[in-house]
Amino acid sequence: MNFARAITLENSRVRLRSLELTDFDELKEIAFEPAIWQFTPTPMPANSVELAAWLTESVRAREAGRRYPFAIVDRASGRVAGTTSYGNLALAEGRLEIGWTWLGRPYQRTGLNRAAKHLLLKYAFGELACERVELKTDVRNWPSREAMRRLGATEEGILRSHMPTQGGRRRDTVYFSILRPEWEQLRHTVFQQFDARG
Repeated sequence: MNFARAITLENSRVRLRSLELTDFDELKEIAFEPAIWQFTPTPMPANSVELAAWLTESVRAREAGRRYPFAIVDRASGRVAGTTSYGNLALAEGRLEIGWTWLGRPYQRTGLNRAAKHLLLKYAFGELACERVELKTDVRNWPSREAMRRLGATEEGILRSHMPTQGGRRRDTVYFSILRPEWEQLRHTVFQQFDARG
């Protein structure tokens, strides 16, 4: 995957483009909501300085080839609604992870996440020729787990004491995946409204 090349993905509902430092002002309007960051390994940015540091680190992760962060742009309003990323890339083995996803409260439960996942899965299984796409979350994050199931992902299991998280504790992480043959079915069922036009 060429991290130096700007990737833009689009369907009828959402546009994904490279996350940039210039997205700070729009992110500032939606980022300071504790519920968004409740289950993330790092605490929520508490102020503009911390948000700027988080954004800078995200852009640096792309420059270093560790992760490819996208801005999620709501096509209806033209506003940045949140972010998502490709990460843990092992393209020689035909797999990657979709994660680091959050949406501002006004954009939650609107179908925007599903539309964004459609684009990421379509590109992963198409342009990047993946055989497997992984998703993971804190085992306590039931809304995220349910969202992954609704996308058609299969829950594979729980890695105990998998990684450090907020408050100095170690979290158990639940893994999900979608495989190439499953994607061919999901694109015509779960994602049909987007696939027909995007």
